[in-house]
Amino acid sequence: MALAVSLRRVNGEIDRLTRAFASAHGLHPTDVSALAMVLDADRPVTPGMLGARLGLTSGAVTACLGRLERAGHIRRTRDEVDRRVVRVVYVDEARLAARAFFRPLAVAGERARVRFEDAELAVVLRFLDAFSEELARLDEPPR
Repeated sequence: MALAVSLRRVNGEIDRLTRAFASAHGLHPTDVSALAMVLDADRPVTPGMLGARLGLTSGAVTACLGRLERAGHIRRTRDEVDRRVVRVVYVDEARLAARAFFRPLAVAGERARVRFEDAELAVVLRFLDAFSEELARLDEPPR
């Protein structure tokens, strides 16, 4: 139970910072979730992938991407092989704004990290990765 409470607290604090970033940049919190997905993806992201992951309609994804593009965070490109496929790309210059805003988060993470040995952190990382994998396997959130 304590683990679940701690994870909810961490999630709540990250949500608070995400909402502040969204507000400061004229975005919706969902836009920041889409932006994080693009930034953290290990392969090119398409609008369809964003919609499926975030539970958005194609119209909502289009509006989200429009806001992110106007704010200078992403750009849409066409696939080189199949020009019908749209890829969403994080704009490198936007990293500076995100880094500046989220720098306190990184500093807080570093202050917490130095309290632990490398072996302890390895276990925490393994747990978080495993937990993320299990959550990703849920086709839709529990009702």
